[in-house]
Amino acid sequence: MNADRDSRVLIFAPIGRDGPASAELFRSSNLDAANCRSLPELVNEMTAGVGTVFLAEEGLFGKDTTPLAQWIAAQPPWSDLPFVVLTSHREQPAVVAWRRSIVELLRNVSLLERPVQPITLTSAVQSAMRARRRQYEIRALLQAREQTAQELEKLVVERTRELKEANEQLRLEMNERARVEETLRQAQKIEAIGQLTGGVAHDFNNLLMVISGGLDMLDRQTDPNRRRRLMDGMIQAAQRGASLTKQLLAFSRRQTLRPEPVDVAMQIGGMRELLDRSLRGDVHVEFDFPDALWPVEVDPGELELVILNLAVNARDAMPNGGTIVVRGENLHDLNDGEIAGDYVRLSVVDTGVGMSSKILSRVFEPFFTTKDVGKGSGLGLAQVHGFATQSRGTVRIRSEVGRGTSIELYLPRSFDVPSSERHLIDLTRVRPKRSNQGHVLLVEDDDEVAALVSEMLGQLGYDVTRASSAAAALGALADGRSIDLIFSDIMMPGGMNGVELAREIKKRRSDIPILLTSGYAEASIHEAENAGIEILAKPYHIDDLAAALNTAKSNLRRNAQSKRSSSC
Repeated sequence: MNADRDSRVLIFAPIGRDGPASAELFRSSNLDAANCRSLPELVNEMTAGVGTVFLAEEGLFGKDTTPLAQWIAAQPPWSDLPFVVLTSHREQPAVVAWRRSIVELLRNVSLLERPVQPITLTSAVQSAMRARRRQYEIRALLQAREQTAQELEKLVVERTRELKEANEQLRLEMNERARVEETLRQAQKIEAIGQLTGGVAHDFNNLLMVISGGLDMLDRQTDPNRRRRLMDGMIQAAQRGASLTKQLLAFSRRQTLRPEPVDVAMQIGGMRELLDRSLRGDVHVEFDFPDALWPVEVDPGELELVILNLAVNARDAMPNGGTIVVRGENLHDLNDGEIAGDYVRLSVVDTGVGMSSKILSRVFEPFFTTKDVGKGSGLGLAQVHGFATQSRGTVRIRSEVGRGTSIELYLPRSFDVPSSERHLIDLTRVRPKRSNQGHVLLVEDDDEVAALVSEMLGQLGYDVTRASSAAAALGALADGRSIDLIFSDIMMPGGMNGVELAREIKKRRSDIPILLTSGYAEASIHEAENAGIEILAKPYHIDDLAAALNTAKSNLRRNAQSKRSSSC
C-alpha cells in the first residue's frame, strides 16, 4: 500500500455541496481529502488506501451497500476503519431503524448531527485519523513480528540443517573412532596373546628340556644316584608343568578349587624354607601375623602358590635386595561395595622399584605382562586375581615408583575349625655333582634346567660352573677361573640377555667359544646370527648338545685361523 494514500480522508456526500465543502474544510486543516461521487468509487478508493471515511447518511439511502459491507468484513485483524457519519434531520421510525443497521454495518462509527460546526467536524475527523494511525502502527509491529518470525524460522531451519550435518559428521567420526579403537584393541590383544603364548612356550620348553633330556640321559647313566637325580628333576619338571597349568586355569577362572578352613599363620608360616630357597640371599622375608588371626575359607595349596608367586614377583622388583613382609589382619564387618562381611587381609609388601600408574592400572588385565617377550608366561598376578575371585574375595594393589608395592588379598573368614595339617609344595631343587673333566660356564636362570644340563655336560666330560645371570657370568670370568667354553640361555633376568652377554665376553675373551640356547629363540635369533653366534634350540638331547658344542669350538678355531692367515 501507498503510505500517502493510507492517510487520506475519503468523502462520500453526493447530495448538494456537502462533498466539495467538506473537502475544502479538511484540506484547510492540512488533511489529504478526496471526494468520491459514487459508492463503487468509494469502495475502490478505500481499497487503494484510506485513513478515515466521512460520509453523509443520505448518500446511502436506497443504495446497495453490499460491496461496502464486504470490504469492511474483509479487513485484516489489525484494521478497524473509522467512519464519521453526518446524520440527517429525519427521525421517522423507518429511518431510525435504517440508521441503526448502517451503524452495525460500519462497526467503528462516530455520528454527527446536523447542524455541525466546522471545528467539530474537523476535530472528529482528526480523532478518527489518529485512531487509524495507531492501527497502522499495530500493522507495522505485526509485520515486523512476522518478518522476525520468518527470519527466526529461516535461522532455525539453517541451524537445524547445520546441526544435522554436524551430528552426521560427529556420528561418522564416532564410528571411525570406534573402528580405530576396535582395531587397536584387536592389535593389542594379538600382541598380548603373542606375549602370553611366547611366555608359555618358553616355560614349557624348559620343562620339556628337563623331561626329554632327562629321559635321554637315563639310558646313558649307570650310576644309581645320578639316575635318581635325573628322575627327581623330571618329576619336579612335571610338577612345575602342572603348576603352570593351574595358573592358566586360574587365569581363566576355570580351575577346580577345594576350599577348606585354613589357619593362615600356620600355613604360610611353614613356607619359610620354601621361600628362602626360592628367593636370593639378599632378599629377606618377615611374617607379621597376630595371635588371633581368623581362619579363612580357601584352597590351601593354591594359597601357598599365590604367596610364592607374589614373593617371587617381589624378589624380581628388588634387584638390589630388600625385605618382603607377609602380613595378616582381621577386618570386621568390611563393606566397600565389592565385598561385605568379615575378611582377612593378607598382604605381601616389598621395598622394590614400584610401578607407575600406567602399569598399575593394567596389572590384572587379561594377557597383560611386563615381562620380555618369551620370558615367562606373565600369569602370576592373573592367577592371584583368579584365585581371589574364585575364593569369594578380591585383590587390590598399591604401588608407588621407588617406594615399593603392596598386594592385598581379601579372603572370607571361616567360622569352622581349620585342620592342623599343612599342605606342602614339593619344589625341591636338584644340585648336580661336578665332573672332573673340561670346564664349561653354564649361564641358566632355571634351576631344574641347569641341573639337567649340568648332568649332560658332566656326561660329556665337562666340569661345570653355573651362573644364574649374565652379571654373575661376567663375575665368574673376572675372578680368574679357567673357562674353556660358555653355554648360556638367551632369556635371563637382570637386564642383559644371552646375546648381549656373548658380545661382552667376546670383547674381554675372544678365545672362548660361546654357545647360546633358548626355548624361544625367535626373540633374538637374527641378532645372534648377525653376531656369528650359534644357537641350540630347546628342548635338545645330549647328542644335539655335544654336536653344538663341537661346532662352536670348531667355528672359533676357523675364525682364529682365518685371522692369522689374513694378517700374514
